[in-house]
Amino acid sequence: MGSALRQAPVQYVKMVGPRRSQVLARLSICSVWDLLYHFPRRHEDRTALQPVHTLSHGNVAAISGTVLGVEEKKPRRGLTVTTAALSDGLTTFSAVWFNQPYVARQMIPGAKLIITGRVSRTNGLVQVQAADYEVLGEGETLHTGRIVPIYPLTAGLSQRNLRLVMKSALDTLSGRLQEFLPAAILDRYGLTPLPGAMSEIHFPSTAEGLERARRRFVFEELFLLELGLLHKRKSIVQRARGFAMRPDGPLIGGFLERLPFSLTGAQKRSWEEIAGEMEDDKPMYRLLQGEVGSGKTVVAELALLKAVENGLQGALLAPTEILAEQHYLSLKKDLSPLGVKLDLYTGSTPRPRRQEILTGLATGGLQVAVGTHALLQEGVVFRRLGIAVIDEQHRFGVRQRAVMQEKGQRPDVLVMTATPIPRTLALTLYGDLSVTTIDELPPHRQPVKTYRAGRRNLGRVYQRVCEEVIAGHQAFVVCPLIEESEQMEDVQAAVDLHGHLQKGPLKNLRLGLLHGRLQAGEKEAVMAAFRENRLDVLVSTTVVEVGVDVPNATAMVILDAERFGLAQLHQLRGRVGRGPAPAICILVSGSRSTEACLRLTAMEKTADGFRLAEEDLKIRGPGEVWGTRQSGLPVFKIADLTADFRLLELARQEAENLLTGDPELRASGHMALREEVQARFAGMRSYIDVG
Repeated sequence: MGSALRQAPVQYVKMVGPRRSQVLARLSICSVWDLLYHFPRRHEDRTALQPVHTLSHGNVAAISGTVLGVEEKKPRRGLTVTTAALSDGLTTFSAVWFNQPYVARQMIPGAKLIITGRVSRTNGLVQVQAADYEVLGEGETLHTGRIVPIYPLTAGLSQRNLRLVMKSALDTLSGRLQEFLPAAILDRYGLTPLPGAMSEIHFPSTAEGLERARRRFVFEELFLLELGLLHKRKSIVQRARGFAMRPDGPLIGGFLERLPFSLTGAQKRSWEEIAGEMEDDKPMYRLLQGEVGSGKTVVAELALLKAVENGLQGALLAPTEILAEQHYLSLKKDLSPLGVKLDLYTGSTPRPRRQEILTGLATGGLQVAVGTHALLQEGVVFRRLGIAVIDEQHRFGVRQRAVMQEKGQRPDVLVMTATPIPRTLALTLYGDLSVTTIDELPPHRQPVKTYRAGRRNLGRVYQRVCEEVIAGHQAFVVCPLIEESEQMEDVQAAVDLHGHLQKGPLKNLRLGLLHGRLQAGEKEAVMAAFRENRLDVLVSTTVVEVGVDVPNATAMVILDAERFGLAQLHQLRGRVGRGPAPAICILVSGSRSTEACLRLTAMEKTADGFRLAEEDLKIRGPGEVWGTRQSGLPVFKIADLTADFRLLELARQEAENLLTGDPELRASGHMALREEVQARFAGMRSYIDVG
């Protein structure tokens, strides 16, 4: 029956029609199913009716009264004021409506009303500005005198109208709702069956009934998502790809011997996990995460080398050209001495070089390609791609993982992120991947002391930068963040800041300037000068957020720090403290907003990226932190990943158990569930594929 409700146009619901259906479409309500799953954003408890004489000025209350009379005035053009005189048996009061002339027709003397609104008292007279009202004796109350749903709206649609439409749909169709969650799960967690839950979520009979209904729909939403994600993962890892890599050989051994340091215990554990999975005949699909500076790149290099050692090719994707260039230079330094042939392919690669690289990839002469989204283009063909490493995955769309997999015969996929991911998001955004975490920093890494400073203290901030340089160290100054749509302004802000510092507070120091619109050669020249200590201070946009490793840099100054998210601030802070000397990060901000203060205080208090990621999730929510609208995942209608974390874990476990016993959901008791999963994710087949 779910499919029937999805196919039934909403315009045929009583009180909708063609015109109102066009309004509802702006809320993505096209079918009856869409309407029923358009949940209230909140509920107001209007059950407690209060005597008028007990109410104070400014109270919002639900009041019962009998109509004594009504008056309608038009004090000026375009304004209609309807005033009704009422009595609650003890006190006479008035209720007022603006530009709702139809109200007067219902204010028949003797009619009994429940009115919800804000009370004002002036010279002993009581007036209620009516937000909602209900004429008693006309059936079930919907707008007041009960727990009332408050819906997301659009222009041309009122709360009253949507409640009436919703009630009409529920009265007509709730009996046709077919339960699709397994009975055992409903019993195990005491979840309300679908028909009852649908009525209670819209028009709850009690607060307890509302909470039970919400719990059911939160679990349903998360459970269906996890089923889709886990099915995607199983469909990837259970299909053989026709080859399995051999255990580590001389190429891997030579690389490890050349390293100027020993791998940490966490790096060794991570590599053992990844290498073991690469030696299977089923493809690896794994997330590698860890703190800033924990050594993920070395593990990624090992994975690329393992593919090369087995006669396969490797690809490393980065979200920006500057990060791709930095990865390329790092890999070239580490892998070229071992005889590995690699090259860089980005949107800025000159046309003649581009064709040369494409030929090398197609013939197999080029063993490792480092690049940006350009590597995802249709014309890029690998002879035998063995592994794709995707760095800073959250800056790519999730569908692009699938595109990269199609470049080879089910190659391994290693997704990397230096932005620690809260477990709640790891179970959703990356629920189809296995997770490896590098939870240990190299022994030489120094904790970075973090301070806040007001803009009036900028002189002292720049003095501290000078002190670091006099001590033989280097510093970053990151200019304020400008909106992405204003990239030229972003560049201009960096240019202006560089000029100001060069002529003013840092005029005796050697300053460099780095921003995203520099040519590749110019960027590398600036970075080389900074790495080689030919520059004291690097003035930059956020292009230094990831991939920049200068051990002699000990000071990071971030201007207008309130404009950055916690994850981005933590990434920027991670550019310093990479050598033996103590390091500092100064967050300059003039903002007094609550959210900004929470973020900056969190930065001062902890250097733990995972704790910061959890704080960021609490402060800003998952949509803001990870851009889930762009991620390819559905927008949650009712679940809250922070508040509903426990239900998420239960949903994940139940989904795993169910798919273990019935991988394709083809058992007789699971057919309705299978149909629901297919319908929910019909537009996401490249990401969640339950065929």
